Amino acid sequence: MTPPTTTEPAANTRDTPARGLTGSRLALLVLLPALVAGGVLLALAGGVPAAAPVGLPDPGRVTTLGLPLAGLLDQLLAVLVVGSLLVPLLTMRRPDEEVRGRAFKALWTVRRLALAWVVVTAAVIVLTVSDQFAVPVWQLTPDLVGQVIGQSDLGLALFVQLLLVTTVAVASRWALKAREVGAVLGLALAAVVPAVLTGHAASSGSHDTAVVSMLVHVWGVVIWMGGVVALAWHLGSDDERRALAARRFSPLAAWCFALVGLSGALNAAVRLGSWSALVTTGYGAGVVAKVLVLVAVGLVAARLRSGVRASSEATGRGVLARLLALEVAVLSAAIGLGVALSRTPTPVGEPYTSAAESLLGGPLPPAPTLGRLLWSFTPSGVGLVVVGLGAALYLRGLLRLRQRGDRWPVGRTVAWFAGLATVGYVTIGGLGVYSHVAFSAHMTAHMALSMLAPILLVVGAPVTLALRALPGPDVPGGVGPRQMLAALLRSRFVAFWAHPLVASLLFVVSLYGVYFSGLFGALMMNHLGHALMEVHFLLTGYLFFEVLIGDAPIPRRLPHLARLGLLIVVMPFHAFFSIAMMNTEPPVGGEFYALLDRPWASDLSADQYLGGSIAWGLGEVPIVMVVIVVLFQWFRQDRTRAARADARADRDDDAELRAYNERLAAIAGRDAGDAGPRGQRAEPAERPD
Repeated sequence: MTPPTTTEPAANTRDTPARGLTGSRLALLVLLPALVAGGVLLALAGGVPAAAPVGLPDPGRVTTLGLPLAGLLDQLLAVLVVGSLLVPLLTMRRPDEEVRGRAFKALWTVRRLALAWVVVTAAVIVLTVSDQFAVPVWQLTPDLVGQVIGQSDLGLALFVQLLLVTTVAVASRWALKAREVGAVLGLALAAVVPAVLTGHAASSGSHDTAVVSMLVHVWGVVIWMGGVVALAWHLGSDDERRALAARRFSPLAAWCFALVGLSGALNAAVRLGSWSALVTTGYGAGVVAKVLVLVAVGLVAARLRSGVRASSEATGRGVLARLLALEVAVLSAAIGLGVALSRTPTPVGEPYTSAAESLLGGPLPPAPTLGRLLWSFTPSGVGLVVVGLGAALYLRGLLRLRQRGDRWPVGRTVAWFAGLATVGYVTIGGLGVYSHVAFSAHMTAHMALSMLAPILLVVGAPVTLALRALPGPDVPGGVGPRQMLAALLRSRFVAFWAHPLVASLLFVVSLYGVYFSGLFGALMMNHLGHALMEVHFLLTGYLFFEVLIGDAPIPRRLPHLARLGLLIVVMPFHAFFSIAMMNTEPPVGGEFYALLDRPWASDLSADQYLGGSIAWGLGEVPIVMVVIVVLFQWFRQDRTRAARADARADRDDDAELRAYNERLAAIAGRDAGDAGPRGQRAEPAERPD
């Protein structure tokens, strides 16, 4: 999406200003393409369940047809809520500005849409229970529904979604400023997560890859279509605010387009299994249809970027309105295809043939060798997102600086990409393959994620790059992304988490808490537990080393000597942890590793001892790295201060030095008067280097 032309049309034009979509027209544009596309795919791909044979339990047609319809309405309402919440953020000047005008009208719409979303989510829960137990809806009991919610991951996830949607409905009534609307938007985006965790992605092979890629895919579609809805529905008749919103939404839409395409390709690869499945299965036909829809919507967006500017002033508004409506319709068709695909059998079928494969989301790797540790590969969702987005955003910042003619230190760029390479090897490469199945490999990966990679990433100074590359205000008196980031860095939230004591405690306590509380085994048993640990270790490590060696403008920055002291206090806790891990019985996570039934490294205690030894040995490397960085920063700071002092002395002809000598002379004179003839006058000081 890009901004429309903002030049006023000629007074004698026959074209009238385009009006925004009415509620009824929007409902038609959103529902009809989604229903048609989803229904056709379900019918052709075998997603519509056949009637159960006589004598077998059957949930009934209400459930078989109502569940995909409710799922479709659930996603469409999420889009409408997100789109309405985007209006204040895309049109207001400052985060602390009160919501008014069209922004307030859009926020009022959220309150009604969120209530409808609550009802639809409750219907999804009831229909899901009916489908799971093959019991007609009218025969369900509250006890059965409560049992599913309390005892199954699917029921719990849907119940969490219901709570989040209800919170959105309530919180939207109290959001009066743009900052508060942003918080409600975060809740709305969080409300779409449970559905992702319970679909095909959660049950397919490489499940952490499938879930993470599907989450990125769904978020991209919801934000993208939500922004288009905001432009077409809420701002369609306000040329000035729509132009401003379009300028702000255009970069976000471009990122969404890229993320939707890449994540969709990765997700399809996990489920298809082979290229031939694209043309031999109904699921593959649905994937091809979604690709064509994505290409179509990309062409529409390109037309909005170039065609509107090229059109005449008399027709620009009408062209924009029609293209926005077309983009809404095509994106709704994509959502309908996505819902239909979630109900369509995948070509890979049941991917698990053993308990180990079910826990790992794939086959158990063979015994590790040097070659396998160096060259093995696993498509980890966390690693792909961190490395891919980290590289793309950093390169975008470098390009922005280069376009302005600004320079950026090469060493920082090298350090950043070395850190990303470390994350990639630990999550995607050979170490990532074996970190899921052997504690020694897991502990090596943990040390690299929490200590080595964060040091390199912090030296890369991504926050400083963002502060230099992000744009400023786009309206007089407004606040741009750069100012928002600077305000966040000065906020109480950052001041608390970036406090040296808090960052240090989080870095140390979470280490002992994960491994000595039984939490490690529980996380490894869950599909996404290992991925969550990877994210946690990386974030806590980055926060701790940002406090020690970073240059982001956080509220509290310790002197260099105090940083070295903090490092000396904290790092022994890692050594104590390693020693304790080498001598802990029974083995940490022993139940999980016993279920894997590895034919190699079957002695769990010996493998844990090896992991503790590796952690102890690797702990020395980051200490040396941090000491070198701190000393270098200290030396550079002193040299910079000396250069500034010399420059100031050259400008004012050593005024500070003369004043200092005069003070010494005055003191010496007083001492001479007190001491009598034996007093001696102090010699003037020489100019310091």
